[in-house]
Amino acid sequence: MNVSLRTTLASFITLFSTFSLAYAPLDHLPQGSRVSIAIEPLNSNQPYLTTSNREQFFPPASTLKVVTALAAKLALGDEFQFKTQLEANQRDMVIRFSGDPTLTSQDLKQLLTLARQQGITTIKGDLWLDNSAFNGYERAVGWPWDITGVCYSAPSSAITLDENCVQASIYANKDGSTRAYTPEHFPIYLSTTAKTISKQRYEETHCDLELITTPDNHYQLSGCLVERSKPLPLKFAVQNPSLYTQRTVHTLLNQLNIKLIGNVRIGSPEISNLKPIATHYSAKLPELLTVMLRKSDNLIADNVTKAIGQHYFSLPGSYNTGTEAIKQVISEKTGINIERNKIVDGSGLSRNNRFTSADMTALLRYIWQHDDQLGLIALMPSAGENGTLKYRSSMRNDPIKGQLVAKSGSVYGSYNMAGFGLNKQGQPTTLFVQYVADYLPTKRDNDTPTVAPITQFEQLFYQDVLKYSQASPKK
Repeated sequence: MNVSLRTTLASFITLFSTFSLAYAPLDHLPQGSRVSIAIEPLNSNQPYLTTSNREQFFPPASTLKVVTALAAKLALGDEFQFKTQLEANQRDMVIRFSGDPTLTSQDLKQLLTLARQQGITTIKGDLWLDNSAFNGYERAVGWPWDITGVCYSAPSSAITLDENCVQASIYANKDGSTRAYTPEHFPIYLSTTAKTISKQRYEETHCDLELITTPDNHYQLSGCLVERSKPLPLKFAVQNPSLYTQRTVHTLLNQLNIKLIGNVRIGSPEISNLKPIATHYSAKLPELLTVMLRKSDNLIADNVTKAIGQHYFSLPGSYNTGTEAIKQVISEKTGINIERNKIVDGSGLSRNNRFTSADMTALLRYIWQHDDQLGLIALMPSAGENGTLKYRSSMRNDPIKGQLVAKSGSVYGSYNMAGFGLNKQGQPTTLFVQYVADYLPTKRDNDTPTVAPITQFEQLFYQDVLKYSQASPKK
C-alpha cells in the first residue's frame, strides 16, 4: 500500500471509529438499528473498517456455531463420533444412546436386525432406552415458546431419532375445511380444525394457520389456510423424543418378529452381565460440522455442545456443562478469554446469547492462523454457492458470489455474518464481522417489489469486504 493511500485509510478509520454514522451503507438501515461491524486484514491487526462499539454485546444468532465448531475441534478432535450401542444379557436388552443427531429409524432397525441375526428372537425381560448421556433441559433457556413446534428448534436430547423432526402436510378441501396428513411410520397424532379462506378474506381477517403441541406428540392445527390447489408441506419438531423413539422401537420389533415379554422403558438400568451386540457410529466430526455450519443445523450444534460438556467434565452433557466447557476449552487452547460473553446454547437459537464483535474477530483470526490443523474455513458456506448463503439476496450475484466464506446468523431483529473475504486466488485475506440488531423496518402495505434495507446495506458492506480483500498494494 502506498503512503497516500495508507494515510487516507488511517484518516477514514479514525473518522469512522468516532462517528459510526459516517459510513454511508448504514444509512440504508431503519432508525433504531444497532450495528457493530469490522473488516480487518489477516496479516495485520490494523482494521480497514470498524465501529467504536466493538465491546458491546449483540445477539450472535447462528454465528455462535463458529464458536461451537472451534471448541468441538479443540475438545473432541476429528476422530470423534457419536456411538449408539445395543447390549443384552440372557433376559434384558439396552440401547445406549449418545445424542447422535443423525441417527435414523433405519439405523435403529439395522441394530435390531443384527441382534436377530445373532439368535435373539425373544426379549424375556425389558428393552431399555438409555438416556443417561445427557441431562437437564432439552431446550435452552431463551428459546421462544412460539417456535418449539418447528424443526429448526427440535429438542436436544440424548435419545435423538430422525432429527427429532417429522413431516406432515395439510390439504384445503372444497367445502372450506382442511385435511391433515402425516406418514404412518411417524408415531405422532395430527388433527386440524383450520378453515380454508380466500386470499382476500385472509387480508381482511389476518387469520393465520396456528399450531398447538402437547408433550405426548399430539399436534393440532387451527386458524386459517389460504386456498391452494396443492398440499402445504409441514415439518414438526418432535416434542417428546423418548416417547417417539419408544413407539418406533415397538414398531421395529414387530417388523423384525422379535417378541418382547416385558416393556420398552426409558432410563439407565442397573443390569449386570450385559454384552455388546451391535454398534452404530455417526459420521466423524468434520462431516458433522460441515452440515452444522453450511445448513446451520441447530440440533447438531446443541448435541455437539452437550457432547463437549460430557467429554470435558466427565459428567452427563447438558447446556450448562457444554457452554461452560466451550468457554474453558477456548481459553485453554487459544488464549482467548470469552468468559464475558453470555452463551446458553451451542446453536445460537436462544435469545439470551450475547457476544461482542471484538471477540468474534479474535476467534476468526485464530481459526485462520491455525487453518492447517483445524480445517474449519473449508467447512463454512460460500457466498452464493452453497449452504445458507447460496440464495442470500446480497450474496448470490457477482461480484460477491464465491468471494466470501462466512457463517450467517438470524433471529428476530438480528442479521449477522462472520467470516472471511477471499483474494483473486481464492485465499482468505480479510476477516469481517457484521452484527445488526434491533432491525425493525416499517412494513409496506402495497405489493410493489422493493429491496429490503438489510439487503441494501449488506450489498454495499460486502463490496467493501471484497475491495479490501482483493486490493493489490502498489510496490
